[in-house]
Amino acid sequence: MKNFAELLFDLQALEMGPNETKNENAGKISSLREKIPAPVLAHYDRLANRGKKGIALVRNGVCGECHMRLASGIYAQVLRGDDVVICDSCGRYLYALPVPTESVSSKSIGR
Repeated sequence: MKNFAELLFDLQALEMGPNETKNENAGKISSLREKIPAPVLAHYDRLANRGKKGIALVRNGVCGECHMRLASGIYAQVLRGDDVVICDSCGRYLYALPVPTESVSSKSIGR
């Protein structure tokens, strides 16, 4: 099952799309909203009502919205993806895209 951050990220992609796409995806949006706990969804909606994104993509330990570097422990928690994490700086939920696993032996290292 997807974790809450991934569900929020999918929800945000659908809700931030063009209006005609939102109308077509109303069923998907309501289905995603049912899977997310009420307190998490309430915080997400508060940010969205202010015109802000509710969830930020994390790249290289940096919040994609406020561009502040995350503490290493927070970044590790985001990478694990087992709990929802909020950016200490901007208050958005944080999400890191899953990294595709690739065996080291399949690459020639240093050759």
